[in-house]
Amino acid sequence: MARMFSLARLFGKEDRFFALLEASAEEARHSVQAMVKLSKAAGEPGSLEEFAASRRADKKITQEISEALTTTFVTSLEREDIEALSNALYKIPKTVEKFGERLNIAPDQVRGMDFSRQTALIELAVETLVTMVRGLRRPDLNQVKSLNNRLQQLEGDADKAVLDLLRDVYQGKHPPHKTVLLKDLYELLERIIDRCRDAGNVVTHIVLKNS
Repeated sequence: MARMFSLARLFGKEDRFFALLEASAEEARHSVQAMVKLSKAAGEPGSLEEFAASRRADKKITQEISEALTTTFVTSLEREDIEALSNALYKIPKTVEKFGERLNIAPDQVRGMDFSRQTALIELAVETLVTMVRGLRRPDLNQVKSLNNRLQQLEGDADKAVLDLLRDVYQGKHPPHKTVLLKDLYELLERIIDRCRDAGNVVTHIVLKNS
């Protein structure tokens, strides 16, 4: 039992790092929620402020974690784990913002496009990730493995969904300029769920090492 709770020593006696990592995961979820809302109205004018706000907030959290690590005693390996998770989480809203920017770049080309299958899987993935990050406070190896397996499954399902969309693109069903834009959007959707999977892998690594 003592080793199971050794993760608490990774962050010292304070809850600061737990809270910061959880806040970062929440920003990732918020950015995904904004993406879902924007994608449902594809082709209509939409604000990117929510995306930018989440990315800025998460960048601030990431910087705070980095600064706190310089004044908090942890081993070098443990510090790398914290930094790895912090950086992995930050990449989610950063990539989501790129999707929002591309979606708004040529509204006439994406009007009426349905991204719901992919965004639904991303929503499930980020919800799973948030649960995993929260679980770092009281790590349960079996639960983390189960959640990580779910993330891997969601990522696999998302890959299949993107391939279905790309099939239409490669079969020449759209004009060349629209083909380029759609391919970019589909690949960004794939990258977002990959980011969630990557962060989940870091959480799993941390728990495995400290259980």
